[in-house]
Amino acid sequence: MTSSILILVLFLLHSSIATALVSHNHDSKAISDLKESIVKGLGFNADDFKVTGLDPREAEVGHSVQYEFDVEIDKKVIPFKLLEDVNRWDYVDLPIFRVHHDDDNDVEPGSEKYGLVQKSEKLPVLAPFQLAGPMELWIQDADHIRLSLPHDVEAGVLKKVILADGAVVTVKGARSVSLRHPLDLPLPLNQSQNGFASGLLALADQLRHTSRTQGAPLLSLRIVGPTSLASPSSTSSNNRLKLKRLAPGLVELSSPANTKAVEALSTVDIQEEAPTLLTPTQFATLWPLASLNGSNANLLGFEKLLSSVLGPKAHKKGSFKLLKADVSAQTFVKIGFQAEKKIKEGDGISLEGFPEWRTKPETVRMHFEVLAKVDGDKVVPERVMQVNPVVVEDTVAPNVLTGNVTMSKTPVVHHPPNPFLL
Repeated sequence: MTSSILILVLFLLHSSIATALVSHNHDSKAISDLKESIVKGLGFNADDFKVTGLDPREAEVGHSVQYEFDVEIDKKVIPFKLLEDVNRWDYVDLPIFRVHHDDDNDVEPGSEKYGLVQKSEKLPVLAPFQLAGPMELWIQDADHIRLSLPHDVEAGVLKKVILADGAVVTVKGARSVSLRHPLDLPLPLNQSQNGFASGLLALADQLRHTSRTQGAPLLSLRIVGPTSLASPSSTSSNNRLKLKRLAPGLVELSSPANTKAVEALSTVDIQEEAPTLLTPTQFATLWPLASLNGSNANLLGFEKLLSSVLGPKAHKKGSFKLLKADVSAQTFVKIGFQAEKKIKEGDGISLEGFPEWRTKPETVRMHFEVLAKVDGDKVVPERVMQVNPVVVEDTVAPNVLTGNVTMSKTPVVHHPPNPFLL
């Protein structure tokens, strides 16, 4: 009887281990697509290049802010993509990495069912920032947005908000901000002076002046997922925003002090949030971002980059077009993997320094690290870097070092006596 129970326990244990191994070896669709994208991105043939060791349980997850711009100069479109450094990497459970079986109750080992994961991923958001009119905001994916002027106001479901000249709002909980329509930007672009991005500041002032003089707002932005629009806490009681309902889902916010609200705006109490390019300042600001420091290092770097792209045109009268401007909070994944590649003549792989007595390998193993962006249910690789693995020293048998001589033929060497040895 005891032996029968023991056999049954061993059988169940073997079955559970086999199931775990099958689940572990079966990749999720996100991992499979990531492998395929890596092979294509590196320019290798799938038959000669095999990705191994891409374990999602070893993936580190972090949040960052991504800036994307498309600039048209002389009918030539030049894309820019900037990424802030990730401040913190952590091991977080991403649902897209889970393997879905036919039975919904089956979960991949290492998931929440096995008690190994204690965190789950949340959508990242931008740090609070301020926008100043005149401009219009199109609200997307925000059915329960909070409107505080400074007291909460019931405005229903907001789809569009018009900021009149002088009106300033603090936006919290937004996942992305993007330009809805292209903008024609005038030249020349002046050089930075006194530590300020004077070229971009002058450009912003021209756009703001044009928006004031024309009938409709020149600038139109799309904001995805904001949780609240509020008056800046530093705004005095005389400068509180007024709300005017124009249509269902459409309101206008105006300030009695008009343009004085922007000039009098000082540092607001959002400094404790994660620092990004959209952070508060008590120096000159870049319209329409009332919280953007005019001497911000990232802004100065972008102006320098733009000047280098424009070349001599940056100092001549003319114009260029901003086709796309998108700032978004993104989730990034960093994971290491190995790759085996078949060695072929002319593929650039050198075996110089390889011992002659060893058999030449047919494949070479390389180590990589991929930085990928989580986009919905996909993982899009942004950068693949080859890394150097830990070097393992070769061990050689003594008979190889001595020329394969037997110990009987090795001469005996007598060391001088040492009185301190027993």
